[in-house]
Amino acid sequence: MANKKQSLFQDAFIRFKKDKVAVFSLFVIVAILVACFVVPWFYPDNYFSHIDLYSTTQAPSFEHFFGTDAIGRDVFVRVLVGGQISFEVAIVATIVSVVIGTLWGAFAGFIGGKIDGFMMRIVDALYALPFLFFAILLVTLFGRNFILIFVAIGVVSWLDVARVVRGQTIALRHKEFVEAAKVSGLTNRKVVTKHIIRNLIGIIIVYITLTIPTVLMLSAFLSFLGLGVQPPMTDWGEMISDGASYITMGYWWLLVYPAAFLTITLLALNFVGNAMRQALDPKSKR
Repeated sequence: MANKKQSLFQDAFIRFKKDKVAVFSLFVIVAILVACFVVPWFYPDNYFSHIDLYSTTQAPSFEHFFGTDAIGRDVFVRVLVGGQISFEVAIVATIVSVVIGTLWGAFAGFIGGKIDGFMMRIVDALYALPFLFFAILLVTLFGRNFILIFVAIGVVSWLDVARVVRGQTIALRHKEFVEAAKVSGLTNRKVVTKHIIRNLIGIIIVYITLTIPTVLMLSAFLSFLGLGVQPPMTDWGEMISDGASYITMGYWWLLVYPAAFLTITLLALNFVGNAMRQALDPKSKR
């Protein structure tokens, strides 16, 4: 089994390398991540407290690569710091949603019967819940809170994973290696975690790469509507919302740079995700 898995991932790596667009996109993602988490350390001023009223709304220059905002903050640093928060939300929310969706779908598909039906009816009910309405309800009840972003996104982002994993689990639960594990006396929990989920690693990896851009977009959407992070914290969605209000005044850089970073990141993530899906799909093997 180990050799089979190793050969599968080796073959997937070879397939992935052949996709030049995906490889370039991966380098772009790594470059943006490094820039967002490393470059701000070289700027001595505290981003959240630094205000320079003598340098407000300056156009891009050698001193300020992306210009400055309405209170004199460097937009270049602000974009990078906002990228930190955007990536943190996307990565953490994706991991949480994939873990919940994988466990939910695997146990529902393995147990089957009425329990499976009940668990999937819960999934259907959550599908019917309007995402924006739920986010507004949370903000109304608990106020704007960074943690609420994870909750709002997490409620909807694990549902697709649960359905796909359930379907794959149903196809695996009567396989010989699963039957052998049950006969050996393993509990349902151990059969699911040690045998079912292990054989779904490829699908799980694919969904991680495809879920991150979705979560990143949802996070930016919430912040754009004013339901995300609170000032002085920022992310790309909040910066785009703020920049849009200044575009008519001619301060285009306040909108263009965060929007460009978000767009490039989303495109790169989608290229990588699609390439990963094709690389890990055994049916595409020739």
